[in-house]
Amino acid sequence: MLLNWLFPMPNSPQYSPVVLAADGSVLHAYLNPTQKWRMKTELREITPALRKAIIEKEDRWFYWHVGVNPVSLVQAAGRNMFGRGRTTGASTITMQVARLLEPKERTLGNKLLEMLRATQLELHYSKAEILQLYLNLIPYGGNVEGVKSAALLYFQQAPDYLSLAQTVTLAIIPNRPRGLVLGKNNEAVLQERNRWLRRFGEAGLFPKQDIADALLEPLEAQRHAAPALAPHLSRRLVRQFPDRAIIRSALSRSKQSKAEDLTRNYVRRLNELGITQASVLVVNNRTRQVEAYVGSADFRDFASQGQNDGIMAVRSPGSTLKPFLYALAMDRGLVTPKRMLPDVPTNFQGYRPENFDKHCNGEVTLERALAYSLNIPAVRVLHELGVPTFTDKLRQAGFKNVTHNAPRLGLSSILGGCGASLEELTNLYVTLANKGQYAELQLTKAAGTPASNSLFSEASAFLTTDILAQLTRPDLPLGAASSLRLPKVAWKTGTSYGRRDAWSIGYNKQYTIGVWVGNFSGQGSPALTGADVATPLLFDLFNAVAYNSPNDWFVPPAALDFRLVCAESGLVPGENCPNQVIDYFLPNVSSGQRCQHQREVLLSADGSFTYCRACAPAAGFRRELFPNLLPEIASYKEAQGIPYRRLPVHNPQCQLVQGSTERAPSITSPAANTEYVLNRHEKQQLLLSCTTDNEVRQVYWYVNDQFLRAAAATERVFFQPPPGLLKISCADDHGRNTNVVVTVTQL
Repeated sequence: MLLNWLFPMPNSPQYSPVVLAADGSVLHAYLNPTQKWRMKTELREITPALRKAIIEKEDRWFYWHVGVNPVSLVQAAGRNMFGRGRTTGASTITMQVARLLEPKERTLGNKLLEMLRATQLELHYSKAEILQLYLNLIPYGGNVEGVKSAALLYFQQAPDYLSLAQTVTLAIIPNRPRGLVLGKNNEAVLQERNRWLRRFGEAGLFPKQDIADALLEPLEAQRHAAPALAPHLSRRLVRQFPDRAIIRSALSRSKQSKAEDLTRNYVRRLNELGITQASVLVVNNRTRQVEAYVGSADFRDFASQGQNDGIMAVRSPGSTLKPFLYALAMDRGLVTPKRMLPDVPTNFQGYRPENFDKHCNGEVTLERALAYSLNIPAVRVLHELGVPTFTDKLRQAGFKNVTHNAPRLGLSSILGGCGASLEELTNLYVTLANKGQYAELQLTKAAGTPASNSLFSEASAFLTTDILAQLTRPDLPLGAASSLRLPKVAWKTGTSYGRRDAWSIGYNKQYTIGVWVGNFSGQGSPALTGADVATPLLFDLFNAVAYNSPNDWFVPPAALDFRLVCAESGLVPGENCPNQVIDYFLPNVSSGQRCQHQREVLLSADGSFTYCRACAPAAGFRRELFPNLLPEIASYKEAQGIPYRRLPVHNPQCQLVQGSTERAPSITSPAANTEYVLNRHEKQQLLLSCTTDNEVRQVYWYVNDQFLRAAAATERVFFQPPPGLLKISCADDHGRNTNVVVTVTQL
């Protein structure tokens, strides 16, 4: 179009970014680039009352002219020329829009340009769009522009929620924004409002009763701060969508407000413990929409770095990843809930994990290992599953830090040795609640549900949930079990190394809530544990935010079945398993390995030694059952003084065991291929220890092939090593031998 080429259209107005809640109410608003409050008024917010009042007052012939009203121009010219009546420019609404888009000095030439621009605007926009532009640009004094900004800042309501009196108030101010200042000149504004209400009544614009009610309504307008809920998410969305004037989030206004208040008040009570921050995420499991997003306890608390977003911050996840490890292991057929796992001091190629309470339990079921968040069994299962398998699943679940560092991650990742955010962790628990189906969280309002993919089976998700819902566990807050307000949830806590991060993430069928408590500075606190400081807030949030959730709970899927297992091992009962319990299992997936927790042994007549099939005599022996313990379990029982029936030594005349390495000692200290730095002035020593088969009574230690000393199989031996490369050897009383190589540096 030639006119557009010669006379390019002005740029669109620069609006104040506004973030809406799911119900359309304003959560948070920002100044526009010119430091003005100019919130975009949508077409649906222009009520019939507002439209009638503006058009009646400003431009009665708005729907009939094409930008310029020639009759009004002639009348205005006559009044201005002969000085009769009020001097006026006869500007239409469209001409005012042209002037507001491109403010210029009021001259005759500029007036003609304004008329030309008005005609151009009429060709480009509908009448409704022109009226919308006008209502977005009209001034209300100071840095407030547009009817929506005025409605929110002075009446704390959107335009479509205003009363008739409030609507007329906003319609009359733009002509006199300096003289009619809301909150300062309310008496003058009230008189002018009532004058126009009467005029509108005389014109029959509104019903008489509505006018009468509006005249009686007091004017209580005052300047309020702009809405400022969900500051962290609002800032995140505005940065993500820099060109959008209106961003529709998925947040629930009521849930967001409750979550912010609860978090702020809760952290205030923790300040005396040296804990200053917390973050909360509330997710609707069905839609995966985030309904509450609390990045910190107080956005305005600069001393505690309140503007940091704790939901996106990468922190040590502590034990919060254990449920997913066990779910994956169940899907691989490695374990079932009643499967017994060793919980004894173990050296995993130089890595020696410890339980949180520094104690071991010998053997525990998987469900107890998870409910009590034991570290050693978790590391053992990860060792069996494989770190790459585990980290690959976390990569599929959107763990960015894990994806970046996957080649460098080891067994410690299950105890918090990898970085994760509250957003990533919470979504993993949403996946548990959604039968193992993973999808991205939805921060903005979207139609339908996001595409999903399976991280683990519905069966393993249910079994994990069933364990996490148990109340017999050490991380249940004190007094919570007897509380009438204990919510029905499955949850898991976590505490990072040094007590720097406390986590508690829980879910029911409707909602998943993630809680992090700590300090953004990374400073730890003796009181900072998931059970003590994060779970109470989690329960409070469930009671406040999800109080009306239905009582329905997860049910076992059809893919699950029951079977009898040996109570001593959790495996399918063998010939010598008198004690049996019922356990869930995944048909065609769970291992069918038969239990061998006891083994039949050929014993000499006097019971002093055992025979193997190769060395057993034709007669003169008997058969007996002995515990078939793993070497590390036997070693633990010996060290703790726990009585058990130990196997006698093997027939010393047997030739088959001599030189065999099948069940050779396993050196647990020192760790192979490790450098040890010792202080020579303190005469530091090196520990020698091993695990052996339970029929071994004595071992022999060698350093660089030189005999050091003999010791009991479970004895801990200390010696002062020379510097340099050392070969440490351990031989048992059956002639089986193991070696490790270490380096010793003395300072």
